[in-house]
Amino acid sequence: MVVRQETHPGAGASAEPPAFREAVAGMRVARMRPEVLCEPMPAPQRIAPYAAAVSADVTVDDVDLGTGRIILLHDPAGNDAWDGTFRLVAYVRAEIELDLVTDPMLSAVGWDWLTEALDAHGAAYTAASGTVTRVATESFGGMSEEGGTAQIEVRASWTPLASPERAGDPDAAPDVTPHVEAWGELLCTAAGLPPVPDGVAVMPSRRGRSR
Repeated sequence: MVVRQETHPGAGASAEPPAFREAVAGMRVARMRPEVLCEPMPAPQRIAPYAAAVSADVTVDDVDLGTGRIILLHDPAGNDAWDGTFRLVAYVRAEIELDLVTDPMLSAVGWDWLTEALDAHGAAYTAASGTVTRVATESFGGMSEEGGTAQIEVRASWTPLASPERAGDPDAAPDVTPHVEAWGELLCTAAGLPPVPDGVAVMPSRRGRSR
């Protein structure tokens, strides 16, 4: 996976802290299903001194079913709102059946998709927050024959934690790999792809494949 990095250190700061480089390396080795096509994207420049980002589309038979992005933020000085020095910010949007948009449980289920994916991948985290939005679109007039569409959007952020063996090291980087893989699973679940059966290997995503 190719990851776009942005560095905006303050005066006198080093170009990239070792912990950030280690965390970005963890993003790069994350394994995705072949339906998930990843590409680097510009990272935000004002939220944290160091950031890395990747976007992805879920594509089946040349049809885009969902899209998303995940951003790794790092502030060596720490951030009280994060409860740590790293933060992951994720976004997922996918088409859903129109009748599902009125299901009162859909938002809670969408959030469960995220937390269950994190737990399933063994991604340790804290201070999770986010929103789940249901969007319904109806067409009128000359576009009335197109019918309605519906989408679900998940926006979330959480603080990845270092492994228990390195928990006492303030400079330790979290293992970001399972977090990125959990985001990939969330993207596939929201897009309606069936789970990968146990024992079936998940292949790395291929960048630049034609959609």
